[in-house]
Amino acid sequence: MARQSISFTEPNDEWLKAQVDSNEYTSKSELVNDLIRQARKQQIEIDWLRAKLEKAENSGFSNETKAQILAESKSLLNG
Repeated sequence: MARQSISFTEPNDEWLKAQVDSNEYTSKSELVNDLIRQARKQQIEIDWLRAKLEKAENSGFSNETKAQILAESKSLLNG
């Protein structure tokens, strides 16, 4: 595992210490790694959603009614 040296602002350092002191995490390193994992997972979800939105925007306009679009969406979800 790579070692890094990073600096925190005082409020962030106090928050990190509080999390470790409350036994949520065993060390600041464990907590920082968990936060990074969460951020990476969130970025994957954001990228997926962005791709879906871009695809929808590029597909153009529809002449279908809201009810027709909803019915088609439900049909696709239900197989």
